Amino acid sequence: MTDESLKRTPLYDRHQALGAKIIPFAGFEMPVQYVGIIAEHNAVRNEAGIFDIGHMGQVDVDGPQALEFLQAITPNDVSKLEPGQAHYSMLPNPEGGLLDDILIYRNPNADGYMVVINAANHDRDVAWMLQQKDALGLDVSVRDVSDVLGMIAIQGPNAVEITRKLTSEPIDEIPYYWWGTATIAGVPTRIGRTGYTGEDGFELFPPIEQSGVIWDALMAAGQDLGLQPIGLGARDTLRLEARMPLYGQELGEDISPFEAGTGWAVKLDKGDFIGRDKMAEVKANGPKRKAVGFRMTERSGAPRTHYPVGIDGKVVGEVTSGAFSPTLGENIGLALIEAEYAGVGKPLQVEIRGKWMQAEQIKMPFYKRSDKHS
Repeated sequence: MTDESLKRTPLYDRHQALGAKIIPFAGFEMPVQYVGIIAEHNAVRNEAGIFDIGHMGQVDVDGPQALEFLQAITPNDVSKLEPGQAHYSMLPNPEGGLLDDILIYRNPNADGYMVVINAANHDRDVAWMLQQKDALGLDVSVRDVSDVLGMIAIQGPNAVEITRKLTSEPIDEIPYYWWGTATIAGVPTRIGRTGYTGEDGFELFPPIEQSGVIWDALMAAGQDLGLQPIGLGARDTLRLEARMPLYGQELGEDISPFEAGTGWAVKLDKGDFIGRDKMAEVKANGPKRKAVGFRMTERSGAPRTHYPVGIDGKVVGEVTSGAFSPTLGENIGLALIEAEYAGVGKPLQVEIRGKWMQAEQIKMPFYKRSDKHS
């Protein structure tokens, strides 16, 4: 892909002015770090961080049969969502693997839903949803609004306090995994108590042309509360510690949710949906592979995606994500391995630079937010 074909979010010039290192990511030129991954990671864990996630996609699903449509194309039970509530879900393929993982938000004051999709899968997801709409013949509108909405996250112990400075509305009363609308820094904005870090905070969806207003206002409001801009590098280590999956690594077209550890979001008893029978089969027979968390017990480099994982020299799977954990101070990872070898406390080896290094399976998530700040 040439640089000319890469897109930019409305905040690109701000990242450059802040001295960010820019890399190609999911068709966009995005900041991977500003001052350094560890410092940015720690800012989010201890104070607050602001993320440009304008590369993510949003799809509005409306119409008399919006609920039936989403029930048919996703495995979680959308009928359980109250107005203003959100949940984690996935877009399965007919084989019971996954095209993407998504968040579905039910509109607070009107019928309809917003679906947030991953940037790397944007075009395929939208095409798939439109294709299923036609195949199902339902009275539903599926509208890609990614070019209309921006997306900014503010995460960390001070995130709510910082955002509250910019509105007179009681946004601190929005519960976790709910959303609403609020005027933030004079801009009417969709705002959700969601995130991808394991910390408290918000994801904001302003009109795309107002993204800069929101970013600048949050940066100013957070100056005395330790707010730092955060790149994709720390976003990845934060979500890894919180054991939040990344599509293309923990999740994929040939990985069942019951292997990946996202089976909790599959409601087999809700009625039929794409891939249901195949998923039910995997659950009934027991998954052949299992996602596990591990830490390196031997001094080594960080485990990386696709590194082989073994038991006594026999390859039993591979690393899906791995990194140095700034919070724990050690190298950690997620791996997809043959189910019989999975279990907290059991040993593993990871091949790092041609050498088998010792690791042990540990309980996940690696990091859980304490409530000392709430």
